[in-house]
Amino acid sequence: MAAVAPAAAEVLWSNAGQEERRRLLLVGTQTESGSSRGIYAFHWEPLSGELQSAGLAAESDNPTFLALDPDARYLYAANEISSFEAQASGAVSAFVVDHDAARLKPINEVPSLGAGTCNVGVDRLGRTAFCANYTGGSISSFALSYDGQISDAVSHFQYQGHGPNKERQEAPHAHRVTVSPDNRFLLVNDLGLDCIHVYHLNSEKAKLTPNEPPQWNATPGSGPRALRFHHNRRFAYCVHELVSQVEVLHWDAEKGTLHSVQKISLIPGDYHGATRGDDIVITRDGHFAYATNRDYDCLVSFAVDSKDGKLTLRARSSCGGRIPRHLALDPTERWLLVANQDSDWISVFARDGQSGKLAEAGKNFPISKPQCLVFA
Repeated sequence: MAAVAPAAAEVLWSNAGQEERRRLLLVGTQTESGSSRGIYAFHWEPLSGELQSAGLAAESDNPTFLALDPDARYLYAANEISSFEAQASGAVSAFVVDHDAARLKPINEVPSLGAGTCNVGVDRLGRTAFCANYTGGSISSFALSYDGQISDAVSHFQYQGHGPNKERQEAPHAHRVTVSPDNRFLLVNDLGLDCIHVYHLNSEKAKLTPNEPPQWNATPGSGPRALRFHHNRRFAYCVHELVSQVEVLHWDAEKGTLHSVQKISLIPGDYHGATRGDDIVITRDGHFAYATNRDYDCLVSFAVDSKDGKLTLRARSSCGGRIPRHLALDPTERWLLVANQDSDWISVFARDGQSGKLAEAGKNFPISKPQCLVFA
């Protein structure tokens, strides 16, 4: 397995051709408010940047984050709820993707072992799933069967402690699970403890064991929320929610360690109102990155230096609405999509592939409380 996994992961990591054929957009939503009932589907037209609603793909309880297996046959949803099967737990749901019908067929649903399950991920071989439990301050791993079924939890880690921000860091808050490019590690952003936990991943057994050292420590009070690897595998980009920054991190793939390279703000220096950093995406060529910020609602465009990983601010522009929760490049990377939660729509912006520039205004497509955008 040790010899096979890197080669297999290499194929999956660079399989852009398969990604470009994806024309179905699946959208996770909040169902605790608004009119949403679960996961919705849209047909995507890459020439015009148009979304055509295909309706409700599957009913699901507060499916705020989604993840696909590498072949886009199965979808996994994080059910961000506080109680499941009489436990103080969220859930993770598995579905078969019916591309022709634009529907999801339920497979099974299991407890996440922690409340407020806000994030789900799948390893690069499609053998293991992971979830982050925000309210519960924990993570779990699960084995995936050949037919997409998700097992009961294989590994579970409960965190303890707090950060300096008494309102937002009163406890651990696991927020994002990210698999390393070579499929050997899992990284967990903990907004409450100001760190990224690092685990060795045994994908064959879906088992996690702490790395040595077991975590990278962020500046106290920063609140690491989201993480994205550069396609050259040497750098990772961490969005800090509480200070609205992106921190560039050098990744040592042999040791499983991170080292800070640069911090850059998502908001203007003269802005002092409410603000929360959100998420980030990086183009496949590695030349550009785009991030979203909430409260000071904006899209931030960066040029990326592939040699040292550093970011250069290009522009701040409208995100198309209020409270952006997630963003995604379409499979052709000619368009950038933003899930604007409080505006109840998805905004679509044209993108120039040479300059990286985004259109000043986008097209808006209605949906109640969008949270996560995944092309299948």
